[in-house]
Amino acid sequence: MTTSPAPGRDGTPIRLVVVDDHALFRKGIGQLLSMYGDIHVVAEATSGAEGIEAVLTHRPDVALVDLHMKGLDGISVIRALQSAGSTTRLVMLTVSDSSFDVMEALKAGASGYLLKDMEPDDFCLKLRQVAAGGTVLSAEVGGLLAKPQPPSRESINEGWVSLTAREQETLELVSKGASNKIVARSLGIAESTVKVHVKHVLQKLNLRNRFEAAVWLRELREEERGA
Repeated sequence: MTTSPAPGRDGTPIRLVVVDDHALFRKGIGQLLSMYGDIHVVAEATSGAEGIEAVLTHRPDVALVDLHMKGLDGISVIRALQSAGSTTRLVMLTVSDSSFDVMEALKAGASGYLLKDMEPDDFCLKLRQVAAGGTVLSAEVGGLLAKPQPPSRESINEGWVSLTAREQETLELVSKGASNKIVARSLGIAESTVKVHVKHVLQKLNLRNRFEAAVWLRELREEERGA
C-alpha cells in the first residue's frame, strides 16, 4: 500500500462525503482512507436525502454515492445535486456492473463509476484522479461504454418502422434493463419468444447487444423531442 500519496489538487487533503445506507461499509471506507492521509471523510450520510444535504452543506471535493438505497437511489441523488448546481465531483460506488446502470449514472452527471470490490490502492488512486478533474471507471465496466457512431435521423426512423409492434414493445422494456423473464411477464408471452424478438431487433437495427439497443432507443427519443 502506498503510504505517501500525492495531496489534493491544491495541496490540501481531498475532502470526501460518503453516501451509503450500510453503516459497516461507511465505517470501512473511513478506516481505509485514514491509512493514506490525503483523503479525509468530512461527512457520512445514511440515505439519499441526507446525502444531498451533506454535499450541499460541506461542499466536498468528491462524494461517493451508493446506487441502491432506500428512498432516493444514487441516480436520483446525482440528478438532484446537478440540478442544485453542486460542483462536487460525484462518483457512483456500487456492486452493480450493469451496462444500463453505468450509462444512467454517467448521463445523470456522475464523474465516475466504481465497483465496491476494487483494490484499496486503485480505489484511492481513482479518487485522486476524479478530484483532479478526471472521469474514472472501474476496469470491469470501462469496456461497457463502447458506443457505435450515432445513427442518422433517417436510419433511426427507418429502423423503428422496420420493427413489428411486439418487437418495439420488447425494445422499450429491454432498454430499461428488463431481463427476458421480466419482458415475458410484462407482455404475457413465453421467454423463448422474447429471445426471438430480441434477436430480430438486434438484427434489424444492426446492433450487437442490449446496451447498444438502449443507446439506439435513446437516440430515437432525442430525435423525437428535437423534431
